[in-house]
Amino acid sequence: MLRTLTALSSLALTFVSPAFAQWPDRPLKLIVPFSAGSSSDTIARIIAARMGDALGQQIVVENRVGGSTVIGTDAVAKAAPDGYTLGLANTTTHAASAALVPNLPFDPVKDFIPIAMIGSSPFVLIGSTQVNAANLKAFVALAKAQPGKLSYASAGTGTLAHLAGELFKARAGIEVTHVSYRGTAQSTIDLMQGRIDLSVSTIPPTLQHILEGKLQALAVMSEKRNIMLPNIPTVAEAGVPGCEAELWTALVVPMGTPPDVVTKLNRALIAVTNTPEVQGALKIQGVDPEPGSPETVAARIAADVAKWKEVVQRSGAKMQQD
Repeated sequence: MLRTLTALSSLALTFVSPAFAQWPDRPLKLIVPFSAGSSSDTIARIIAARMGDALGQQIVVENRVGGSTVIGTDAVAKAAPDGYTLGLANTTTHAASAALVPNLPFDPVKDFIPIAMIGSSPFVLIGSTQVNAANLKAFVALAKAQPGKLSYASAGTGTLAHLAGELFKARAGIEVTHVSYRGTAQSTIDLMQGRIDLSVSTIPPTLQHILEGKLQALAVMSEKRNIMLPNIPTVAEAGVPGCEAELWTALVVPMGTPPDVVTKLNRALIAVTNTPEVQGALKIQGVDPEPGSPETVAARIAADVAKWKEVVQRSGAKMQQD
């Protein structure tokens, strides 16, 4: 942690060392530990294209999947700290993995320097229209009256959606059976057909079904309402405070990357994230843009590691094997 804070405190430097005076003088690489076409990949490509323009060099997105994001994230940690390798980091790669994997090959705090936050997307508690529960309080009451009978879906055992569901159960004081899926496509179909009762998902995969009335959003798992679902209450407003769960996304570089390079990257990322074009593209993905300082990312990582470790210990959740 001390090394991270020392590096972060140097970001205000404006002096550029001779070795990096011409940086960047060749294309950069952005490692994304998620599959092509995923929401995280889409966010990465939106940012990479605009940042590349701002820096005057192309940023090539490289999808490196496997090990439930561990392989790609480890590749970032072990890359040369020369500013030419960036990494997409989010709640899964830098918090949930630390909570779920006992022997990570990297330290989510000590092995990275944050560039800046891109934004965050809340999970949503989505109910089947075939369940007699028009709001979250009604669902909780129904679950308490029938312990273990109702079910909830996530995108897989040990995913952040699964952990968010376990957090909701603990805060609501209910027993609901977890049903694991590989992704959200099939769980969304089963939710619409009433084979499961609740789903924990980010906004994009289910938004159209919610707007069409085929699914009912009961609450967003964030501290404030989401712009894509402005009429849906937060979990606190809906009566279950303390179960906020958001998928934040940021960019990081390997520890040891020169402070002046990190400063340039930070300024470029903030500049592009503040443009109306990028803000609009992120909001379509259900992401609330949150450009800011590297310190904000560092604090978020530390807080979320502790938060999700507690959830894992209490629930006994395990990482899903690829």
